[in-house]
Amino acid sequence: MRFLPRVASTLLLVLSTSLAFSEDAPFPLKIDRTFSILPMTEGKTATFLIADQIDSKHGDQLVARGNAEFRQDGQVVSSNILTYDEVSKDFVAEGNVQIEQNDTTVSGPRLQMNMDTNVGEMLLPKFTFTETGARGTAQIAHIASRKEYEFEGATYTTCPADNDDWLLKMTRLDIDRASQIGTAYNARVVFMGLPILYTPWMNFPLSKNRRSGLLGPTFGSTNSGGSEVTIPLYLNLADNFDATVSPRYMKKRGTQLNNEFRYLQPTSAGEIHADVLQGDLISNSDRVRVSLKHAQQLGGGFSGYLNLNRVSDNAYYRDLADNLNATSQTNLLQEGVLNYSGGWWSAAARVQHYQTLQDPLTPVVAPYWRQPQIGVNAQQAVFGSTVSLTSEYVDFRHPTLVNGQRLMIYPSISYPLLHDPGYFLTPKLGIHSTRYVLDANSSNYAATDSRTLPIMSLDGGLIFERSDSFLGNGYMQTLEPRAYYVHIPYKEQNQLPNFDTAQAPFSFGQMFTENRFLGNDRVGDADMMTLALTSRAIDDDDGTERIRIAIAERFSFKSPQVNLVAPTDSNSRSDILTTVGGKLTRSWKLDSLFQYNPNLGHVESYNAAARYNPEAGKLLNLGYRYTRNVLRQMDISTQWPISGRWHAVGRFNYSLQDDRILEALGGLEYNRDCWALRLVAQSFATATKESTTGIFIQLELNDLVRIGSDPLAALRTSVTGYTKLNDLPVETPVKGLQ
Repeated sequence: MRFLPRVASTLLLVLSTSLAFSEDAPFPLKIDRTFSILPMTEGKTATFLIADQIDSKHGDQLVARGNAEFRQDGQVVSSNILTYDEVSKDFVAEGNVQIEQNDTTVSGPRLQMNMDTNVGEMLLPKFTFTETGARGTAQIAHIASRKEYEFEGATYTTCPADNDDWLLKMTRLDIDRASQIGTAYNARVVFMGLPILYTPWMNFPLSKNRRSGLLGPTFGSTNSGGSEVTIPLYLNLADNFDATVSPRYMKKRGTQLNNEFRYLQPTSAGEIHADVLQGDLISNSDRVRVSLKHAQQLGGGFSGYLNLNRVSDNAYYRDLADNLNATSQTNLLQEGVLNYSGGWWSAAARVQHYQTLQDPLTPVVAPYWRQPQIGVNAQQAVFGSTVSLTSEYVDFRHPTLVNGQRLMIYPSISYPLLHDPGYFLTPKLGIHSTRYVLDANSSNYAATDSRTLPIMSLDGGLIFERSDSFLGNGYMQTLEPRAYYVHIPYKEQNQLPNFDTAQAPFSFGQMFTENRFLGNDRVGDADMMTLALTSRAIDDDDGTERIRIAIAERFSFKSPQVNLVAPTDSNSRSDILTTVGGKLTRSWKLDSLFQYNPNLGHVESYNAAARYNPEAGKLLNLGYRYTRNVLRQMDISTQWPISGRWHAVGRFNYSLQDDRILEALGGLEYNRDCWALRLVAQSFATATKESTTGIFIQLELNDLVRIGSDPLAALRTSVTGYTKLNDLPVETPVKGLQ
């Protein structure tokens, strides 16, 4: 036998030198800091025994003392004393015992284990899972294999050491590291010393992977449904399939069964929802919602998409929805699409229906159905020019309005006369042709009709740049004048039906487009020039647009005659649009739009929004919207620390025009290292003179369960930029933005 220091023993590991104690040794041999390679078992890698001193007794037993380590296949067992039987392959470790492998560490005073089977027991174990930071204790651990443990009389938490704010206490805890699932039996959730939840069985993830099991119950209350509770059951059916079944009990209405199924395949993905409330106690009717979304890659450039939605009645969302987005739905889409992409050309075929949910106090006209809609688009470079084609065929159907078919073809060609980073000049010429074939019952229109118009435009601009500095920061400042001219001759179009066309909102984007309308039933006559001037300040360090100022106005050389709404005046000047925005500092962001009517000398509209966000969890949004004689709204939302670990969240959206609160949300959040508490109240308008109120109280125990009503969807929707604080890395400071 040879004495080897720890460095030399590492070298022996590399060289796979085979050292062993003689089975015929007549007396124990004592060696300071000894290293030994034990005889290999079939199917196993070499096993190493390291200690300050190793004694060999009776030729079949080794006793390692002082910093003893037993190493095999990535598993390390360390203790003060380790006794190993070379015949049975059993070993006993005593004093400061610790088992380390992969992301699991188990420690205790005494361990019995078989080297070959990895079956054993440990008294009073303590365990940690480094991937999630979870830890726990037990009375005894039964080890079935390297990845399977059974703990009796166990506790479990994701709180850091010396912090037992919450504990999961159970009679038995099974840990399966192969499936990364923990299963608890007769489990109690104890929060701040008080039991708050009991379940005879539950499981939870040991990693971020999905797993089947009961999710945290959701409690809540709304003025339409009263007190309610939802208990979701998540089913991880396969790597690419899962389902959630969520019974929802509402005191005033009964029990609703919500079902969701999701799937993901190499060439397809989708989700199915089916929600049923049988025998609503208030309406005395069955309430149903079904939804299907499916996307499919068909190969050869083809793809398809389905989006089908339907509810049983007009008031379904107003009565049963628990978030603002759902209650504001009016037209539920039902469509199927087949797409083809051929590189320089593409095509799409669509069948599109709607279910229109009517508010009795403010009825709306249902949109047309398209059955079908077929579009073909193409674009190709030819001798330095760009040749394009836009075309569409639609068969429009409506139960009460005129029905018919429309074919539109719009070929065009553009050629850049000047094209340089500092300037550009691009003329474009196209022919817009439309043909209608109407049903026999369309008595107010001709059975067939058509319209063909030439469209000519000229787009040009300059870009000037210079370097500048302000308060020690370097910037590139630009000055970008632009002119856009479009000419379309006038043609009377009142004899044509209007299936899907509306006046385009007046905006910067619209001022640089050919048609003043959205849709193809009207092509606005034009002989007009748009002039615009934009200036930007771009940060030299990171390319951030610190500020952007733009102003634009359109001048008509001839008053437009094609209109869907009566023109307010016949002046040659349009309204003046001005915008100021940008990321002014690392904390402040501004966006604003101002529309001024120079002909009548008054403001038509303006919108202003500012955001202050110096760091995660510190957020203030300010907004104001105004449209003359139509809209006046103020909007304030925030997430802000108020004291210690307490944060306030809130939103106030108020219509000054209607003297009505559109949405009010207020709440508190308390965030600890391993849990978070949220208390939120929300009220929002669901229809004319109607609103709904919800109260959310949620306790989230990190990586275990959420108990209570979930306010996160409401917070993310209402407070733009909201941060879920307990998703941030623990003990990692959030770098504040200056």
